Amino acid sequence: MRSLIPLSLLLAVLDTPVYGLRVPFEVRIVDAPSTSLARRATPIPISNTGNAQYISNVTLGGTTLPLLLDTGSSDLWVHFPSTVPSGTTDTGDSLSLSYAVGKVAGNVHTTKVQFGDYSVDNQAFLLVEDTSTFTSDIHAQGYDGLLGLGPNGGSQIRKKLDKDTGDSLLTHIFEQDNTTENYITFLLDRKGDSTDPFTGQFTIGEVVPGFENVTSMPKLDVETVQKILEADQHWQALTDKDNGIIGPDGQAIKLKSIVPKAPSGQFVAVIDSGFTFSQVPRDVSDAIYGRVRGAVYDTKNEYWTIPCGQLLNLTFMFGGKPYPVHPLDVVDNNFSKTDANGKRVCIGAFQPITSAFSVLGHYDMILGMSFLRNAYTLLDFGDWIDDTKDQGHPYIQMTSLLDVPAARRDFIQIRLGGNDTTGDEQWSLLPVDQMQKSPVSEEEKKKLYQEMILSRWPYILIGCLAFLVLVAGLCIWKCCCRKKTKKTKSQMGIFKGKAESSAYLPLQEPHRHHGTGAYPPPQYGFQPTHGDYGSGGQGYNGNHSHA
Repeated sequence: MRSLIPLSLLLAVLDTPVYGLRVPFEVRIVDAPSTSLARRATPIPISNTGNAQYISNVTLGGTTLPLLLDTGSSDLWVHFPSTVPSGTTDTGDSLSLSYAVGKVAGNVHTTKVQFGDYSVDNQAFLLVEDTSTFTSDIHAQGYDGLLGLGPNGGSQIRKKLDKDTGDSLLTHIFEQDNTTENYITFLLDRKGDSTDPFTGQFTIGEVVPGFENVTSMPKLDVETVQKILEADQHWQALTDKDNGIIGPDGQAIKLKSIVPKAPSGQFVAVIDSGFTFSQVPRDVSDAIYGRVRGAVYDTKNEYWTIPCGQLLNLTFMFGGKPYPVHPLDVVDNNFSKTDANGKRVCIGAFQPITSAFSVLGHYDMILGMSFLRNAYTLLDFGDWIDDTKDQGHPYIQMTSLLDVPAARRDFIQIRLGGNDTTGDEQWSLLPVDQMQKSPVSEEEKKKLYQEMILSRWPYILIGCLAFLVLVAGLCIWKCCCRKKTKKTKSQMGIFKGKAESSAYLPLQEPHRHHGTGAYPPPQYGFQPTHGDYGSGGQGYNGNHSHA
């Protein structure tokens, strides 16, 4: 997937000194890596650009490039800032990758790729020549491409090439080393929080030291709600029943899932490092921010703006475990946003899910960076890597990183200058009957209707087929009854004699010119309409994420 954050906001991050672009990677030509590297317990560094994008180094054809890490997509693509390395081979296959915001296109190439302590020969990747439809200038924003960390089955490159050559980078890494366990982990740090003790780290087949307890957390089966198409499989999990989201007032936010197969009272949440702001159902976003005094819904950018001093508590529940969100992540202050009067305001980081909606109704929400900074996350690929081995279903494990009292103190120090005014009337929530509702545009209503139809097309199709069978059966039954009646009357005429039969002949058979043909059953058909599921003005054009 691709992070939905407006380009103007990203530029504000890059232009603000405290969050200036300080990516500790530079493009350079290095000696080609050795054929095989011994695995060491060294986590791969993750760089954080203003809490808006997370980046790690990947070496392709001897050139080291900073790439966005995206668990919501499965393909590797790059746009070299200068000359393409001589060690790459063009397969001659062209491909276009479409994201929630923007797209990229080019030819599939192969080259030697190194990621951390691992290297893969002849790894397929998309060499992109033009990124203007993806973002204005990715190099100025600190990255040169994207590394998809999603399921191998969702790779478009794999579909284009044969399965072995087109497999994702992670699949090749797992397959070349049978001693490596098939999981990755990532730890995301928080800019602007001086008390945050973590640095961004990414691991393959091992756990960051000090976080071993993640393996004892509940295993969230990502295939509990089955996908319809292979490309629609994401890192997704079910929230707890009836209390999956605890709002700022301490009460569970309850509404019905849009996913037809979701158990009653549960939401389907996608874990996606490619989204700067998390995407939640509109009613959930309204429940989080609609009772805040001074909250305003920005209809152009489709998010809430909030007074920066507003402390809001928010917790997600998975596997019976609470995952609270830091107040600094619920109300985001990273993008120098001002209101109509020029006053600094913050952004509600859990936005209404609109144009990024699951087209086929496969999930309710996308938990992006604003959530993932609060949980150390393990993604186990299980039998996605080799379904011939008994490796079990893929699953997610998360351990909470948040100390709630300490997070409250952080917020008071950073947003309120150390003066605890959280009990003042200005910060109290409005009564429920005064809660604001964000408006739904006509375009979104149209998309919601289309998505509702598309998400339920199997049931609609089955219903139409059942109706056709019922109508056909009824027609056949009536025809059989008529033939039986005619046959009975004909037999009666034989016994009664020719004169009597001739007298009643007009009553037994209608005139030819009125027609006696079979009655054709009515025609039924279902033709789903197709809409444009683009950014709707919400795309950030400088971040990431694959739908």
